[in-house]
Amino acid sequence: MSEVKRGYVRPLDIRHGRIDLSHGSGGRAMAQLIEELFAAAFDNEFLRQGNDGATLPVPAGGRLVMAADAHVVSPLFFPGGDIGCLSVHGTINDVAVMGAKPLWLSASFILEEGFPLADLKRIVESMASAAKDAGVPIVTGDTKVVEQGKGDGVFITTTGVGVVPDGRELSGDRARPGDAILVSGTLGDHGMAIMAERESLGFSAPIESDTAALHGLIEALLASGADVRVLRDPTRGGLATTLNEIARQSKVGMMLQEKSLPVNPEVAAACEFLGLDPLYVANEGKLVVIVAPEDAEQALAALRAHPLGARAAAVGTVHEDPHHFVQMTTAFGGKRIVDWLTGEQLPRIC
Repeated sequence: MSEVKRGYVRPLDIRHGRIDLSHGSGGRAMAQLIEELFAAAFDNEFLRQGNDGATLPVPAGGRLVMAADAHVVSPLFFPGGDIGCLSVHGTINDVAVMGAKPLWLSASFILEEGFPLADLKRIVESMASAAKDAGVPIVTGDTKVVEQGKGDGVFITTTGVGVVPDGRELSGDRARPGDAILVSGTLGDHGMAIMAERESLGFSAPIESDTAALHGLIEALLASGADVRVLRDPTRGGLATTLNEIARQSKVGMMLQEKSLPVNPEVAAACEFLGLDPLYVANEGKLVVIVAPEDAEQALAALRAHPLGARAAAVGTVHEDPHHFVQMTTAFGGKRIVDWLTGEQLPRIC
C-alpha cells in the first residue's frame, strides 16, 4: 500500500528507519523529515515562519557578532556529550568569548545515506535540549544527504549571532605585559574523553567531556567589573595553541607555571599513557581569561563563584618578548618553549 493515501503520510519509523537519498531530494520525504524530527525538536516562533531564512528583530544598541563552526567529531556519542550538544555549545562559546550575548543559532546537517533515524533523533534532541538550556534558539537550518560511504554518519555546521554592548572591547590583540592568565577549570577533559571512547581504552576512572555553554560564566565574570582584556575557549590545539594565537596577535610573550595548571588526575594519567601533553588537548567547556594584573583576584573569585568555574586557576603572566614565545616554568624549575603544534595531535575531536 502506498504511504500516501487520501492525504495520509505514514510517520517516520524512528526505531528502525534509516536516512535514504530521498530525505535530501527536496520532496515529500525531506519535508516529512524536517517536520517530524527537526521542527518538532527545535520548535520556536522564528522557525515556525517556515521560510528559507528567519526574519529576526534587530537588537537595540551594540554591535552584532556572528560565528560559524563545523562539527565532525568521531565518535558521534561520547561520555559527557555528543555531536549534537557539542555543536550548540561550541558556537555559543565562540560568540560569547567576543563579549556578546548569544541570541540565535542556525544548524545545517550533512547526513549519510543509511544513517539510523534513531541516532539522528538522539542527536537532534540533544541539540534541542542544549539550545533550550542556554536560552539560544535554533531558528533556521538546512539538510543535505550524501551517498553511503561519502560521509561519516552526520556532520553539523552551526552559526551563531549575538550582540555585544557598546563600550565592551574584547580581542586577541589586547593582552599587555603584566597581565594575568587565568583558566576556568581543568584542561584536556574533552579530548581525552573522545580518545578513550574512540580507542575503547577503558580507564578505571571514566573521563567525561567538559562540553558546556560558557555565556553564563562569561557574563558573571564581566559583571564583576574586572578589566578583562581577552577571552578565548581553548578548543582544538588546547591551551598551548590558544595562547600562541593570542601572543602573536598582541605581540607579547607569555610564561606559564606548570605547577599551577589544573589537570584531572585521570586525564594526566591517560595523557602520560598515550604520550600526549594536556596543554595541547582540546577543551569544550573551559575559558582562557587574560585580565589586568590588579584585577586578577577579582576575576578569579568571579569565576570560582560559578559552577563552571569552580576549579579556576591563575596559570601564568604576560610579558614583553619580541619573539612572541609562550614558555613554561616546569615543575622542576626549568623552562621550556610551549610551541605551536606541527600537526594534528588528536584528529576529529570537535
